[in-house]
Amino acid sequence: MCPSGGRAERGRVGGTGDRRGLAGVLVVWGVSRVALLLLTFGVFRFPGPDDVTTDLSVIYQGWYEVLRQGAFPAGDVTWQYPPAAALAILSPAVLPFLDYATAFQVLALLADLAVLCLLLCAGRRPGRPLRGAWVWTAGAPLLGPVLYARYDVMVTAVAVAALLAGVRHPRAMGALAGFGALLKVWPLLLLPGLRGAAGRRAWTAAAVTVAALASLCALTVPGALSFVTAQRDRGLEVEAPAALVLHVARHFGWNGQVLLSYGSLEFAGPYTDVVGAASLALTAAAFGWLLLWRLRARRFRPHTAARAALTAVLLFTVTSRVLSPQYLVWLIGLAAVCRCFRDDGMRLPAGLVLAAAPVTALEFPVYFAHVVASDRLGVGLLLLRNGLLVAACVTACRILWRSTVPAAPRRRRPDRTGRASAVDQPS
Repeated sequence: MCPSGGRAERGRVGGTGDRRGLAGVLVVWGVSRVALLLLTFGVFRFPGPDDVTTDLSVIYQGWYEVLRQGAFPAGDVTWQYPPAAALAILSPAVLPFLDYATAFQVLALLADLAVLCLLLCAGRRPGRPLRGAWVWTAGAPLLGPVLYARYDVMVTAVAVAALLAGVRHPRAMGALAGFGALLKVWPLLLLPGLRGAAGRRAWTAAAVTVAALASLCALTVPGALSFVTAQRDRGLEVEAPAALVLHVARHFGWNGQVLLSYGSLEFAGPYTDVVGAASLALTAAAFGWLLLWRLRARRFRPHTAARAALTAVLLFTVTSRVLSPQYLVWLIGLAAVCRCFRDDGMRLPAGLVLAAAPVTALEFPVYFAHVVASDRLGVGLLLLRNGLLVAACVTACRILWRSTVPAAPRRRRPDRTGRASAVDQPS
């Protein structure tokens, strides 16, 4: 217990605790990342029949060779990304003394470290604990080698920087969110949690950034905007929440199959278009809820932007036709930012996201063959992982709504004894 001897003494005690907490985060981060690198570099084998890092030396390096020639791989159906994604794919060129896959993994490690540094800086500000840094440190490696085998950790670093810029620097937040959107679209969902002049500045900066960079790419590099229509013909990926309907249907005689399409395994057969359309309808409903929330919200606080960002990305993740394992990197990063604030309202959704991370690693790559086969183990893992994410989404929506939307007004009417009693007004 700190005696009531003034701010200086309390500051010294708090400083000691902060130093211990910082040391703990750094030690755990270092140990976990060394273990992760040993797995990604093949010193030890991660469980499962597939090596997730082969995508670097096959798909990513193939794109790299095309991009080096001054064109986007528009004719490649696996290329479905905005133009700034080329920067991530080309980034290993800054380490020419390493082979492509190794250089990419080193740069992914540096992006991971950048996220940690941002969260540590936020956590050392007055009133902001180190919980966010702990969430990232402990949660991200639970996904296994996929963390360093995709460029999503780089996008997440940009998104975390944008959110932590927050309402104090809305133009910087907007510019970073716009740049992130040109990396992988979803960072635009960081912006709905701002309002008033800050919101207008952020959206304007994002629009200017997107327009300027997209125009520059379109004018200088062929195929820069091919991503706009690349997702149009995507089917229903076997890992998506909506795909559980077809996984279960296979046990009752549904004769569909799983095919490699657009770089992922998708369901093909009767009624897949119906389930896919239902998934799109749910995405539209999610957008409608988000718009309704934004129109009804009145109470905005410094943490509202982070809460809204996590909620929005959860909404569009669980309703999407595609839910790849690396999507969890985004959610863990956003959950970490939410936990940076002293107000701990998003503890439950963040915990559910963290719980989904190791299940995701089991689903892919450890038991992915069981997922593709729709056997009991595969369906059980999908049901657990997707159930955790849906629960996180529902609780996040509830928390965001209750913390920002005023309660319905109450009117008073006399009861049978003639005394006035409060009655909720219909909303």
